Amino acid sequence: MSKENLPLGNIVSAKDVGHIAARYRKMQALTQADLAGLGQVGARFISDLENGKGTVQFDKVMHILDLLGLDVVIVERDR
Repeated sequence: MSKENLPLGNIVSAKDVGHIAARYRKMQALTQADLAGLGQVGARFISDLENGKGTVQFDKVMHILDLLGLDVVIVERDR
């Protein structure tokens, strides 16, 4: 991870992921329907993701984050 790619924050809930996904979708001037089409998922899935529904399919979430240019990094917590 380079200095330019600093973490966007700690993820402690599905809502955190959803807020970041929505922010990056909007930054790219995409509608939920646009992103759904690009990701080959339903618009309802994008809505559920952005609203923090905890039961969305993980592999689909990872695919959408990839389309938005986002990576998921797991690091050990400071103890």
